[in-house]
Formats: sequence, C-alpha cells, structure tokens
Amino acid sequence: MAFDYKKEYREYYLPPKKPGIVEIPAMNFAAVRGAGDPNEEDGAYKRAIGLLYGVAFTLKMSEKAGHKIEGYFSYVVPPLEGLWWQEGVCGVDYTRKEKFQWISMIRLPDFVDKKAFEWAVEEASRKKQEDFSSVEFFTWQEGLCVQCMHIGPYDMEPETVEKMERFIAEQGYLPDFSDNRYHHEIYLGDPRRAAPGKLKTVLRHPIRKA
Repeated sequence: MAFDYKKEYREYYLPPKKPGIVEIPAMNFAAVRGAGDPNEEDGAYKRAIGLLYGVAFTLKMSEKAGHKIEGYFSYVVPPLEGLWWQEGVCGVDYTRKEKFQWISMIRLPDFVDKKAFEWAVEEASRKKQEDFSSVEFFTWQEGLCVQCMHIGPYDMEPETVEKMERFIAEQGYLPDFSDNRYHHEIYLGDPRRAAPGKLKTVLRHPIRKA
C-alpha cells in the first residue's frame, strides 16, 4: 500500500476543528515563489501549481520511468500547501489579495535529495516541453505553531483565524509573524470538485510564549 503522509502524520495534516498547539519539524518541499491574487485567471499562482504538480508526479513516477532513486518507496503525493504574507501586515489581509506574496509548495519524501530533485525538474521540462526551472528545492522548519481545521470557503477563513487567536491568548502565547514565519494553509479539498462549504483547509500560524 502506498505511504500516505496525511494518514501517517495526522497531527500535521488532519487536526481537529478546534485550535491546538504543535511543533513542526524541518521538511523538504518543491516550491514556487510568486506574488499577486491567487484567483486571477491564468495568473502566476495557477501557473505555479501546474509546475509543482509536474515535478511532484515526475518524482512519484520515477521508478516506472526507469529512473532509480535510492530509498524510493510508493507514496501518495502530499497535499498542496501555501505560505502567504503581505508587506506591512501581521498575518494576512483577505481584502487585499492583489498584495499577496506567496510560496506554493508540495512536501517531498525524505528519499528525494537535491540530485533527485534536479533530475525531476530537468525530466519534467524535457517531457512537457516547458520551463520548470522556477521550481526550487525548499527546506523549511516551521517550529511552534497554532493550527486548526477550517471547513468552508476560503473567504470565511478569518472566522477560524479569530478562533485561533483567542485560543493562543488564553494559553499564554502571541502571534510570531516575521520575514520567515508566515500564514500557512494546507489544502485538503479540491475547489474544482468540492462544494465551497465542504472544503477542508488546515490553517497554521507561528506563535511564541507571551
């Protein structure tokens, strides 16, 4: 059976609908950086997602393609994630989507080192006749965070964020946004297929002791 990160690391990908505190270790990702409204038709964000999945599935199918990566095992491609921020804003302002800066990313299995990653970028570019060079190998350690499962439309996320903020205040913590600690979303639902009211998104914010 294929290894499924969502099931094996439920504490990171399937939190309850009430806020909780979690320590997130270092992980490696395929990532694309960009800016602008994620809802823009044919915009940078949607192009980035296509590039990410191109590399992610090249790695997943590498064995069938005849390219052996040491330590390879069968796995389910982890969910799409996003880091979001805006200049001069603590957290994010949902009313100014055009000001978003973002890092869109998909977690990499531990057996994928930089050499294997570079092969996947080159292979995806060759097979699809498209430039995948903007996809980078990104190592990130998130550290201490508050997180919560948000169910519903993305535009209703502020309600869940408020719940998270009340919780950390009660527990003696403060938000800890900075130049390398961001508003984080993990997308467990596909907006093309699921009704907006049933979308599942993990929301995660960096925190520190008050």
